[in-house]
Amino acid sequence: MEIVNPLAEKYSELYSTAPDEMLHEVERVTNETHAHAHMLSGSLQGKFLEMICLMIQPEKVLEIGTFTGYSALSLLKGMPFDGILHTIEIREQDAQKAMDFFKKANVDNRIRLHLGNAIDIIPQLQESWDLIFIDADKVSYIEYYELTLPRLKSGGWMLVDNVLFHGQVLEDKVSGKNALAIDAFNKHVAADQRVEQLLLTIRDGLMLIRKR
Repeated sequence: MEIVNPLAEKYSELYSTAPDEMLHEVERVTNETHAHAHMLSGSLQGKFLEMICLMIQPEKVLEIGTFTGYSALSLLKGMPFDGILHTIEIREQDAQKAMDFFKKANVDNRIRLHLGNAIDIIPQLQESWDLIFIDADKVSYIEYYELTLPRLKSGGWMLVDNVLFHGQVLEDKVSGKNALAIDAFNKHVAADQRVEQLLLTIRDGLMLIRKR
């Protein structure tokens, strides 16, 4: 199911600030070489991540799901110069590709890339986060949320990707493990009095969450 009209998306891209050369390269190489290139954040979502960081100026950011590094580079562009981004990737090949891009962009000193299962890594990161971005395996979204929310500062922000999951959560009867997991996650957050949230219809759906 097409969630966003392709013409509207193209029009939005036309009148939005274009990505820089480094992001263009990440997108081009990923599209040319990766079997799952559709997982890339893309220019509109990348600019949104950058703008959010420009607005709230987070010093400590956690990203769950690095992929090839597009979203991490977008987040970092909006962060303060002394800000540090921690990002977690379970696939070694994707992590290596992302690190190659981070080094080429000369920002590897501001990024801490963790290779492995986020559920194991998150408890080891003794940080207080200003912003958390979740874009990893959908069946673990609630677990990622519950693991990270206690370490999110009061008034801090969380962004969660794919919360419309290709429109499958809009069906009369939601089916498929990923769509069911996303639907359960959305209901979980909506019932959580610790936060307030806004589900945005950007790309595949972004949940903007603020910890009270």
